[in-house]
Amino acid sequence: MTQTYSDAFLRKILTRTRRVAVVGMSLNPVRPSYYVARYLKLKGFDVVPVNPGHAGQEVFGARVVASLAEIEGGVDMVDIFRRPEHVPPIVDDALALFPGLQTIWMQIGVVNEAAADVARERGVDVVMNRCPKIEYQRLFGELRMGGFNTGVISSKL
Repeated sequence: MTQTYSDAFLRKILTRTRRVAVVGMSLNPVRPSYYVARYLKLKGFDVVPVNPGHAGQEVFGARVVASLAEIEGGVDMVDIFRRPEHVPPIVDDALALFPGLQTIWMQIGVVNEAAADVARERGVDVVMNRCPKIEYQRLFGELRMGGFNTGVISSKL
């Protein structure tokens, strides 16, 4: 289940991305989907929370929508917090709804090769079994402050 992505590939995705639909976002602050979305928002990303169970509620200044189809305007990335078997229809919807979609990102523990292949065939980058929060922190120097060896060489202290 280990996926290999170059730092340059991940950095490119995280640098170009501005608007992220977080599918399966919980409003419970101890859930990973909540604190990942919160972190992305704090880093300046426009986060669109997607969860039918919380539709209409507000979080981080945004209204939770029930589905990707309710999002006004496009998104650059769809970040998926759902079990692997639920990924294909999410990817199909994202590809149909957002012509400018650049990235499908499946969270840690989420891998669906068939859905990934469909997205790649449409020219969309795919990341599986990774977390954008962790990758952002690792690639842009934030984990070093906590004493982690990120494997990224930098002259920043």
